[in-house]
Amino acid sequence: MKILIKNINYLVTMNEKNEIYKNTNIVINDNLISYIGNVLDEHYDEVYDAEDKIVIPGLINTHVHLSQQLGRGLADDVDLLTWLQDRIWPYESSLSPEDNYLSSLACCIELVKSGVTTFLEAGGQHVESMVDAVTKAGIRGCLSKSVTDSGKGLPASFIETVDDTLKYQEELYNKFNGVASGRIKIWLGLRTIYSNTDALIIKTKELADKLGTGIHMHIAEIKDEIEYAKATRGTSTVEHLANIGVLGSNLLAVHTVWLTDEEVDLFKKYDVKVSHNPAAAMKVVVGFAKVPEMIEKGIPVAIGTDGAPSNNRMDLMRDMYLTGLIHKGRTLDAKSVDAYEVLKMATMNGARCALMQDEIGSLEVGKKADLVVLDLKDIATLPIYDFIGNIVYSSTSRNVESTMCDGKWVYKHKKILFEDEEEILDRIKEKSKLIAESLNISLENKYNII
Repeated sequence: MKILIKNINYLVTMNEKNEIYKNTNIVINDNLISYIGNVLDEHYDEVYDAEDKIVIPGLINTHVHLSQQLGRGLADDVDLLTWLQDRIWPYESSLSPEDNYLSSLACCIELVKSGVTTFLEAGGQHVESMVDAVTKAGIRGCLSKSVTDSGKGLPASFIETVDDTLKYQEELYNKFNGVASGRIKIWLGLRTIYSNTDALIIKTKELADKLGTGIHMHIAEIKDEIEYAKATRGTSTVEHLANIGVLGSNLLAVHTVWLTDEEVDLFKKYDVKVSHNPAAAMKVVVGFAKVPEMIEKGIPVAIGTDGAPSNNRMDLMRDMYLTGLIHKGRTLDAKSVDAYEVLKMATMNGARCALMQDEIGSLEVGKKADLVVLDLKDIATLPIYDFIGNIVYSSTSRNVESTMCDGKWVYKHKKILFEDEEEILDRIKEKSKLIAESLNISLENKYNII
């Protein structure tokens, strides 16, 4: 299948030279980019006219909870531990494999509508259901199981022995890693230092190194976590992970809000990858990560939305906007984390975090055909004086016209191609009624509804 996308106003490559093509075309041959330029003398199976449009690499969302999509709004206006122990864990533990499939598919729909072609899953209870949903959606996912072997407030079904959970995760890896034409990768999950013993953390690192895969873990998310680590391990989360040999290039540290300058240096020393989640960090009141400082030291920092209950919008473009703003406010430096840097975080840095920088993250000949067509002809984005600035500071998912992953359209001219979206919406509404009943959620108890 050979696809021509022609008349592109600007094609933003995000390559090492930071090249941007004006008035150009791109050719997709099967799942690879085969040409960028103006010579058009071949037959194409499909021609997509992108006149007045901007094409960017597919966005990479580095922290997603597929299983939480049906939990949007369950835990608004509460602190993180209340959010987790009293709301989300009871919800997650109630999901069946079928529920998780619906949640995962719904999440994938929202992701592709915001230009996301690759995501990193933080961990759920039914990985097989995730695999089925992501396979159908046609995008890339680094999937992992939510792994816990201890901790206050955990549902009994979440607690597993170290050997059992590692054995199961290795079985998942052997069965599913590389399926769906290579779009699905199986990672190992560690929930938090609250819910993982040192034995599990150390053996997870050993298994990840053996398999050549990544580890997804919430790290230094809240101040209470640091105090807990000091009380139970004798030092902070990051220092403890360094002491037990877990910091490494295959570790994705998520949130990382409560880092000291010395811990930032440890991340640089061990090439730790970082997922910054600005909306979730503010909504669940955890604080502001030292993103400018990490970028200055060359640490790969990417962007994630987190899950639907902690962000409420799985719109990575909105989190790009927040990333470009909050660090200016924190540092009082208008040049801090500029628009191009933000776009890099959502593309090439995301590819580095996903351990796929040679395949995705930029638009270059020989790389996978993951891309987004943006239409900025909109009252909220015009006029355009600096289109990179408009992408980051003005655009949202409403400006995504089409999304392609692995050489195939998954969202084209604002229509989902892999599922009947209206049917999914109906199923979500029905399932949400059952969830509300099971968790005893009533608006009448919260608002004066008459």
